[in-house]
Amino acid sequence: MKEKRPEFSNIPERLAGLGELAGNLWWSWNPAVRMLYKTIDRQIWKESIHNPAKMLREVPADFFKRVLSNHEYLKAYDTLLDQFRKELAEEDCWCAQKIPVPENYTVAHFSAEYGLHHSIPFYAGGLGFLAGDHLKECSDLRVPLAAMGFMYPEGYVHQEIRDDGWQDSKDEFLNREEASITRVLDDAGNPVLVRVPMIDPPIHVAVWKVSVGRVPLYLLDTDIEINDPWNRKVLAHLYIGDVEQRLRQEIVLGIGGSEVLDALGIRHSILHLNEGHPAFALLERIRNRMASDATFQEAAEYVKNTSIFTTHTPVPAGHDVFPFHLMEKYFRAYWPSLGLSRDEFLQLGVHPQEPQAGFNMTAFALRMCGYRNAVSFKHGEVARKMWQGLWPEIPEEKVPIEYITNGIHVPTWIEPKMELLFNRYLGLDWISRHNEPSIWDRIDDIPDEELWKTHYWLKIKLIDAVRDLGRKKWTIRHGNPTTILAGGALLDPSVLTIGFARRFVTYKRADLIFQDVERLKKMLNSRWRPIQIIFAGKAHPADDTGKLIIQEIFRAACDPAMGGRIAFVEDYGEQFAQYMVHGVDVWLNNPIPPLEACGTSGMKAALNGVPSLSILDGWWIEGYNRKNGWAFGDGTPAGERDRADAESIYRLLENEIIPLYYGVSEDGVPHGWVKMMKETIRSNAPRFSARRMVREYLDHYYVAALKNI
Repeated sequence: MKEKRPEFSNIPERLAGLGELAGNLWWSWNPAVRMLYKTIDRQIWKESIHNPAKMLREVPADFFKRVLSNHEYLKAYDTLLDQFRKELAEEDCWCAQKIPVPENYTVAHFSAEYGLHHSIPFYAGGLGFLAGDHLKECSDLRVPLAAMGFMYPEGYVHQEIRDDGWQDSKDEFLNREEASITRVLDDAGNPVLVRVPMIDPPIHVAVWKVSVGRVPLYLLDTDIEINDPWNRKVLAHLYIGDVEQRLRQEIVLGIGGSEVLDALGIRHSILHLNEGHPAFALLERIRNRMASDATFQEAAEYVKNTSIFTTHTPVPAGHDVFPFHLMEKYFRAYWPSLGLSRDEFLQLGVHPQEPQAGFNMTAFALRMCGYRNAVSFKHGEVARKMWQGLWPEIPEEKVPIEYITNGIHVPTWIEPKMELLFNRYLGLDWISRHNEPSIWDRIDDIPDEELWKTHYWLKIKLIDAVRDLGRKKWTIRHGNPTTILAGGALLDPSVLTIGFARRFVTYKRADLIFQDVERLKKMLNSRWRPIQIIFAGKAHPADDTGKLIIQEIFRAACDPAMGGRIAFVEDYGEQFAQYMVHGVDVWLNNPIPPLEACGTSGMKAALNGVPSLSILDGWWIEGYNRKNGWAFGDGTPAGERDRADAESIYRLLENEIIPLYYGVSEDGVPHGWVKMMKETIRSNAPRFSARRMVREYLDHYYVAALKNI
C-alpha cells in the first residue's frame, strides 16, 4: 500500500525534510521540531494555530532565505531530521525483552475517537485524549501497534455562546489538505476502498492515515461517491444522536475496521478495544477464525484469550444499548456465518439484569474479552459492582474486571518552558526516564524563585490567550461588549486563578461553587486577596440541561457584581486545554462520586505544578497525599451533598488555599505555595504517566495475550 503525501513546492530542497516532519505527528510532542517552523515566521506559525502542515502551504518561498543562512538553524534541522528517521527505523519492541515476539505481531487498537492535536479534531473529550496518549506512548516504547478510528469530516461540535449565554453548536468541515493526514492508496495508486461485510445496501469506506510517530492510525471515511447519501453521512459527526445511525457507525468501525486491516495486510495478533463502541470487531475476528474450520466455540475462545477491553465510564448513559429490532435488521445475514441462531446471537449482548433492554455493547465486550480493565482503582470497584450480573455465581470483589489507572503522555502535556526548567535541574535525560520516581526527587533542586517565575509567565500566557480569543470574537462576530468581558477580558494575572474545564453535564456540577453566591462574591471581590475563576467546556448538542448550566455560569460572568473575575471561554479544545492546565493556579474538580472514572485533566495540571482542589473520586483517591493539593467529599447523603461539598470548597479556599497563595515573602515568592507545587509534581508526574500506564498494559495484558497465540 502507498500513501498520497502532500507536496510543498515552496520549500527549498535543502529544507525538504520540513515537509517530511510535518507529515508525522511526532512534531506535536517534540517542541524542538515545532521551533523549526516557528523560527521561519512567528506570525504565520501563530495564524496556522501551531499546525506545520497548514503553515507550510502558506509560507512564501522567500521566507526561507533567512533560515537558510542561519548555521544554527540548519544544524538543529539536520539533527532533528536524523533523530526522527532513526526513531521510525528502530524495530526493537520493549516487550521483546519479556518474551519472544512472534513474527508480524501487532496490537490492533480500536477507538471511536482519538485526541492527538487540535488540527485533526477526531475527539470529544477525555476518552479521545486517553486514546491519543496511548498511541504516542506506544510509539515511544516501540510497541507494534496499529490503530483504527473514524474520519469525521464535520468533527464533534464547535461551540458559540450567544449573547443570552445559550450554546449554539456549529459544524466546521475539516480541510484535509491542512492536516498531518494522508490518503491510503493501493499498489496501482488508486484510493483504497473496502466494503463493509454483511451490510445492505452496501457501505464502502475509504482509508486515511495519520502517522503518530511509529504508530499508524487508520481512519475510515464513508463520505465517498460510491455510497448513497444516507451512508455517506454515517461518519459525519462524532457521537450522533440517531440510534440507527449510531449502530451503523459502530458496525463500520468494528466490522469494517477489521476488514480494512485485512485489506492492508495487517494481521493483528491482539485486539484492544477502547470502550464498547468498536466491540463488533470481536465478531469479525471470530468469523475470520471460523474460516479456518474452527467452530464458533473454538474461535470465540481464541479471540477471548487475545482480546483486551477497557471500560471508561460508570455512567449508564455512556454504554450503548441497541434495540433488538435494529440488531435483527443489520445482523440477520451475519449470525448464520457464525453458526448461531438469532437468540444465541442476541444473548451475547444481553445484560442479565436488564434482559429486555437490548444489545448492550459493554456487556458484549466484557463477555467476549479475556482481559478487562477499568481506568482507576475506584472505577475498578464501581465497574465490578456495575457488571456483577454477568458473573452472578461469584462475589462482587472477585468479578474479573481489574484496573489500570490512566496516565498522560508527558512529552505532550509538559509546557516547553517548564520542560526547559526541568532540563536544567532534573538532567537532560529526565524525559526518557520520567516514569522513575527517583528522577522527581530532584525537583527540590529547582530554586523556588525560578519555578514561580516560570509558572507566573505561563499564567500571563493563559490570560493573553483568553484576551486574544475575545479580540477575535469581537473582530469576527461584532458581539455584545458584555459577552467579550464575560469571556475573560478583565482577568488579572496577579490574582489566584482557579480553572474548571470539563464537559458540561449535570453530574460534573460545574455550577457547584455558586451554591452560596454572596460568599463567593466576597472572595472574588476581596480588596487584598481576591480569586478569579476560568470556566471552559461544551455541552453535547442534544443536552439542554448542560446548556442551561453553561448559561447560568455565563450570566454570572456578565454580572458586574462578580467584579469581572468570572470568565467563560467558549469552544474549549485541545489548544486552550494546554493553556489552562499550564497556567491556572488551582484545578477544580467536583463531580458527583463515584461517577468520575479517572479524570486525566488534573494529571496534566499536576505535571506542570498546578495542585488540584478535587472531590475524592477517580484518580485523585490514588494521587492525593495531603501535601499536594486539597480533597473534599465525605459521603454526605445525596440530598445534602451539593450543600456540603460547596461548603467544603468555600472553607478550603478561605482557610487554606487563599492564605497560602498570598503568603508572599520579602523576596516576592510565595514559598509555601511553591513547596506545594513541587510536591504536586514529585508525587504525581511518575505515577500518572502514560509510560507507566502502557507498561502495565504490556505486562498485564499484551504479553499474557501473546502467550495464547
